[in-house]
Amino acid sequence: MPNYTKAKAVRLSGEHGINVRIDWFLPFRMIKIPSRPRRLIPLLLMALVCGYGFAQEAQPSAHISRYLGPGSCAAAACHGNVAPQSSTSVLQNEYSVWVVQDSHAKAFRSLQTPIAVRMGKLIGISKVDDSPRCLTCHALSVSTAQRGRNFDLNDGVSCESCHGPSSAWLGDHTTRGWTRQKSIAAGMYDNWNVVHRAEKCLSCHLGDKGRSVDHELIAAGHPALVFDLESYSAAMPPHWKPQNEPKDILRTWGVGQAVELREALHRLSRSTQSDSWPDYAEYECYACHHSLTGAEKSWRQEAGYQNRKAGSPPWDAAHFTVLRILARQTDPELSAELETRLSKVFKVSSIAKTDRQEVARAADAGAESADRIAGALKNHVMQRQDALEMALALAAEAGKISTQGPRSAEQAAMALESLAAATGGNKNSQFESAMKATFKELESPSSYNAPRFAVRLKEAAAALR
Repeated sequence: MPNYTKAKAVRLSGEHGINVRIDWFLPFRMIKIPSRPRRLIPLLLMALVCGYGFAQEAQPSAHISRYLGPGSCAAAACHGNVAPQSSTSVLQNEYSVWVVQDSHAKAFRSLQTPIAVRMGKLIGISKVDDSPRCLTCHALSVSTAQRGRNFDLNDGVSCESCHGPSSAWLGDHTTRGWTRQKSIAAGMYDNWNVVHRAEKCLSCHLGDKGRSVDHELIAAGHPALVFDLESYSAAMPPHWKPQNEPKDILRTWGVGQAVELREALHRLSRSTQSDSWPDYAEYECYACHHSLTGAEKSWRQEAGYQNRKAGSPPWDAAHFTVLRILARQTDPELSAELETRLSKVFKVSSIAKTDRQEVARAADAGAESADRIAGALKNHVMQRQDALEMALALAAEAGKISTQGPRSAEQAAMALESLAAATGGNKNSQFESAMKATFKELESPSSYNAPRFAVRLKEAAAALR
């Protein structure tokens, strides 16, 4: 007779408060049903389907959390329902939305396209979909020891890419009395904390210590990295219950701006330590990559070259374009400190033969201020009137923002959309039309026209009144 070893015990709440205990045994499973078996059949089916994946995943070590793959969340009674549910704390269609609608699910497959293959050849990677440099953002690239039985790189950027390895909490998080805090303690990533959420997104959409899109990669064909937490979240097919209150929209937007600046400055600091310094991915691309015109038609020459000599590339101001206005509105003292420190960053990073250590020190100081602003904005409550005032402040600086280049202009346009969502003005047909015209000015960055964009941004902001 086989020696049965108990591996996992899961408690699920049944209909009318009945508790079902499902004891998993290896190699067989024995299910104890205390009462009312007919009413419990749907619940048992749910438990069998949801539990199948994690029941097999006995952790080899208490110190290793394993990634079980999105299939472990895919049962209809878990997160794989076709239609969203309103009577539960989650929509229960999260997996279905991700696998059908979300571009993250296609991230790995994008490495197999002809463009990706050509990029690989240009930078010396023979097999792009097997390269750690690419997989680190285009898939859930973790060590073999961390991979569960059903783990598959083809799943791309999947559930656990953002929510963390699930082996320690997948079964328990469905049980009665289990809390979000317990899941977080067991290894679930805390995406409810907007600072942490921004950090998670930016780890790929901007880069961190293990990930980067440098000038070599951009030259080979990789898109330059652009990000705005609120705008990108709004553009995603939601697999969460959206919070449409002005204070929630504005907090996500504001904290996202501050964390992006902080991480951009950390990236600049790291870049100074690399062999490829200066890496031109740190600078405003279209200060160099723009269509040439006669001197009499050059808005760039008309605007001049603040904090740098003519011909020297500027550090990408897009990371600071919108936050500087928001910081001024919410904490003038901290805003002044940030302005001083960022002026230093712009100045020293644009000197051709600058001391890289001086750039790193300036970037680290700016990052410290940005981090403090992120903390302040996390606890700062902004309402509809604050959003309106921000939109007007943005429009008032449209001329200055526009001359910083198309990336800064893009950040301003995305910010105005977020502010409009917080005021409800995004449903105004006049505003929608004005925003289409604004974004149209950004379709060809190399031929971007700053004065024309400034006019469009002001018109869009005026439509919110």
